[in-house]
Amino acid sequence: MEIRPASLGMQDFGDRDRAWVERAIKRIETDFARSADTHLLHVPMPRLPDIALYLKDESTHPTGSLKHRLARSLFLYALCNGWIRSDTVIVEASSGSTAVSEAYFARMLGLRFIAVMPRSTSAEKIDQIAFFGGEHHFVDTAGEMRTASAELARQVGGHFMDQFTFAERATDWRGNNNIAQSIFAQMEGEPCPVPAWVVVGAGTGGTSATLARYVRYRRLPTRIALADPERSVFHRHVIDRSVTAYEGPSSIVEGIGRPCCEPSFLPELIDRAYAVSDAASIGAARALSRKIGRLCGGSTGANLIACIALIREMAAAGETGSVVTLLCDSGERYRSTCYDDAWLRARGLDTTETEADVDRFFSEGL
Repeated sequence: MEIRPASLGMQDFGDRDRAWVERAIKRIETDFARSADTHLLHVPMPRLPDIALYLKDESTHPTGSLKHRLARSLFLYALCNGWIRSDTVIVEASSGSTAVSEAYFARMLGLRFIAVMPRSTSAEKIDQIAFFGGEHHFVDTAGEMRTASAELARQVGGHFMDQFTFAERATDWRGNNNIAQSIFAQMEGEPCPVPAWVVVGAGTGGTSATLARYVRYRRLPTRIALADPERSVFHRHVIDRSVTAYEGPSSIVEGIGRPCCEPSFLPELIDRAYAVSDAASIGAARALSRKIGRLCGGSTGANLIACIALIREMAAAGETGSVVTLLCDSGERYRSTCYDDAWLRARGLDTTETEADVDRFFSEGL
């Protein structure tokens, strides 16, 4: 009895589509090979000679932020799972940076990309998404993004990338050039090569999961601290697992903090959590920008506030060591928001006290 394929036409389509996926993966890998690793910056603290602070500067990626790594991983994950084909429309829920990076990779592969984002997203990020050929679809609040993205993907017959679900599983946390492997390789020649703490924010939770899994896999004593906006659920959930949502107004710090717990956020991997106000985050970012000579975003400021708390604790206990955190993206994206005094005043935010405190910390230590 002769056995035939159920549909020769379908078989041909599958072969053609697989060939396109192979070319797409090759393009992404070639782009990665053209990109050098990001810098690890040492931030001088002359009054605290026994403790070192480092910034992993993710703003130097081709799309200007930490989310470049995530977008690359999400595209590879979706391609290898068979979710993306040559005519797939990509939809993502993002407040900006992930959408910028995904728009970059979508354009590289010749795919249509639509970002679902809050209306409050900075104009600079919206312009960057458009620069890479992406489209935008606005919702009123961050809490609406995922539902709206899933519905939009259904309407256009596309694929909802869903960074909040797949971020922690799309990256190989054991190594393979992830951010954790990069940090620890760059730290090898430093006086205290194994950090006492790595401080990270969470939007999806993918980066915190990657870092924490890596240090556990490598059997390192490094602990993971979460810097989270006050108006976010993550730090609340770390303390009390029964708290899974925050119903107050959203933080204005883009890229970190969420109103509800996302599948990619793994609270068991967090050793310490800090809640940081919007004014403190932005004030710290502005002060740090003066210190290092380049603008950084509000999420980096939140990280710095947590770093300062840890460094003060270490110094008070007579401990030595290093603390590493992330410079998540460039402040150039926030000139019309975080670096606009009139914009801050209109929202009742006064950053002068935090800026003075951070300046004093760098100049005087404790």
